[in-house]
Amino acid sequence: MSAPSADPQVTAVTVTARGEVALVSEIPRWSGPLAPHEVFGETVCTLVSPGTEIAGAFRPDPSRETRYPTVPGYAAVFRVTEVGERVSTAAVGDLVFTHGAHRSHQRKPAAEVFVLPEGLDPFVAVFARLMTVPMATLSTTAARPGARVGISGLGPIGHFAAVAFAASGYDVTAWDPRADRRELLPAGILSLDAAPEGVERAQYGTTDGFDLVLECSGHDGAVLPAVRSVRSLGEVVLVGSPWIRRTDTTAHELLAEIFHRYVVLRSGWEWQVPASDLPFHGTSSQRNLALALRWLEAGTVRVDHLADRFPPSQAQIVYDTLAAGKGSQLTALFDWRE
Repeated sequence: MSAPSADPQVTAVTVTARGEVALVSEIPRWSGPLAPHEVFGETVCTLVSPGTEIAGAFRPDPSRETRYPTVPGYAAVFRVTEVGERVSTAAVGDLVFTHGAHRSHQRKPAAEVFVLPEGLDPFVAVFARLMTVPMATLSTTAARPGARVGISGLGPIGHFAAVAFAASGYDVTAWDPRADRRELLPAGILSLDAAPEGVERAQYGTTDGFDLVLECSGHDGAVLPAVRSVRSLGEVVLVGSPWIRRTDTTAHELLAEIFHRYVVLRSGWEWQVPASDLPFHGTSSQRNLALALRWLEAGTVRVDHLADRFPPSQAQIVYDTLAAGKGSQLTALFDWRE
């Protein structure tokens, strides 16, 4: 076993209190010799996940306990500088993706890093993390290619849901009240400022409406319109996390629509699929990530217009802007090369 580069101090974007961010140097808990199955390296870039990071730590619901300090983030590309003696899937010099936080260095088990396709820009590859969130629904839905799919909310997750389903052969319609978000969609995806008019109830069901709706905004007021827009036995999948209560819609209103419209309502939590391939499972998060990287490499999914780059030293500005919903793009990238 070897010590990673004399155990350098790691710099991390750290939420120190509600709404407050600092760039903090730390001696990480994982300092010390590399285990035989581990890899270590210097971070090139990390990607902010606005929904999770803003609601989870930066400005959480005041009624929910949040412990500080905390280091947010779960999407990173780093260059490998050292590998454990039993690692054969990555080598020194490789650019790799991992579910890493906003830190200057990454240390991970080799099974949790994925070597980038040769020539793929790391600032493009890191978006694969957000793509895999709606791809869990793509892997599990009963709706088949060619089906009518609605996307509610066009933040980063909704945007990639629309793009992923369109790339897979579905007939996609997306809606969001913000015109700037609708304009980011590629050609071929119909965009609206609100959910389509609800389908009329029918005594014995209806074939009108969407086969599947992904609710990606996390806004509880968006669920009822989604339920009213699907056909009988259509699916409504809650991909966006409802972090806080925003409406006074009652459970009775929602349950009555589900019952009389024969609607399947379920969670779209990404970890409903196994993390890696298992016997008797046709999909995994690992397989979805590989597909996302192929789409990014081929240009099937374009991300050059979705985020600006910032040095980690500007993290407070980045989080303040995203929390206020004032950014001109969907999210932000931290460039750690400085």
